[in-house]
Amino acid sequence: MRAGTRRAAALAAGMLLLSGCGFRGAYSLSLPGGADLGDDPYTVQIQFLDVLDLVPQAGVRVADVAVGRVDEIELSDDWTALVTVEVNGDVDLPANAVAMIQQSSLLGEKYVELAAPGNEEPRGRLEDGALIELERTNRNVEVEELLGALSLVLNGGGLAQLQTISRELGVALEGREEAIRNTLDELDVLIGGLDAQREEINRAIDSADALAETLAGRTETIETALDSIGPGLDVVTEQRDLLVSMLDSLARLGDVGTRVINQAGQNTVEDLRLLQPILSQLAAAGPDLANSLDLLLTYPFPASSVQGCLTGDPCPVNPRFDARTGGYGLYANMTASLAFDLRELLCRYVVDPVTGGLEVLEPQDLAGDSCGVPGTPPGNGAAAAQSGQPAGAGQPTPAAGDGPSSAGDLPGIVGGTP
Repeated sequence: MRAGTRRAAALAAGMLLLSGCGFRGAYSLSLPGGADLGDDPYTVQIQFLDVLDLVPQAGVRVADVAVGRVDEIELSDDWTALVTVEVNGDVDLPANAVAMIQQSSLLGEKYVELAAPGNEEPRGRLEDGALIELERTNRNVEVEELLGALSLVLNGGGLAQLQTISRELGVALEGREEAIRNTLDELDVLIGGLDAQREEINRAIDSADALAETLAGRTETIETALDSIGPGLDVVTEQRDLLVSMLDSLARLGDVGTRVINQAGQNTVEDLRLLQPILSQLAAAGPDLANSLDLLLTYPFPASSVQGCLTGDPCPVNPRFDARTGGYGLYANMTASLAFDLRELLCRYVVDPVTGGLEVLEPQDLAGDSCGVPGTPPGNGAAAAQSGQPAGAGQPTPAAGDGPSSAGDLPGIVGGTP
């Protein structure tokens, strides 16, 4: 009796000692065949939204190689699972590593997979006591979930409607086989054309990518332009009434212009028709007009009269060669004197006292020196001689100094001295 009491007391003391040391039953025992943690393992905590049926002592793998084990699974204050794992100290992982709960086979055990991030560059090193947060963890799809989704499709899901879809599709295509066949042929041609233009399409995509990069590099400029366009739009908004008034005025101007063109159209066409003969004659005289312009360069002498001078042949004029005129002479230092005798010019024109008509007399018909006498109109002396009246009869005699006498000479000097 006393021996049984001692055994019970020893058993109770052993159980109390084990519970105080954190004994967790079989989970606290090292199982054979586990991962080698090495001499200096490090601990990592991982947050999971759902750990499925992951248990302590489950494996931890990197690239499907066992590198550690699950040490503890507990519930956090935010109702997420916090998994503590131990990893071999020789395994280097980036500080931004990701974790996922995977399954070794269809009905196999669960384990924790650690890996470098796939959507960003690895950085840093995963140290002892690090935490992989919830946004960098995930889990695989459970077989139960897959079978449940499949049963939803098979039992009362969309699968039962496939028969209806097939039947309606047959009804829609019945009698349109040729059209469907032609459509498929055209679709084949279209796809073939697109396939033949793969390089052009790739170049277009590359160009669009380069354009996007250029626009991305000029984001600040575009933002500045968009910010600057706001005040301009405000000004346009403020002047909206003026713009509308201007457009209305332009509309009225267009109506008036249309009315004017419609009313004056026939007159314009008639004016152009009347101009046609003039323009035709002007076009016909084009060569002669161009040839006559040649005289402008050597006026008052024709170009033929100076060609000999320019070539060294004798000529009556005295030109000076100048390259500015294209080879024609500049008539410098040339003078000409012209003498006009008003008696010889004006006395030849007489007025017939009978008819009042103007007559022109020949020089030999002039009546002596009677023409040009002061007080006698030019030419009336000759007329008076023919009519038998004395020159200047009935005409008033002007006083001396009232004006120049028509009997004098009027010397005209051009380019010289009188």
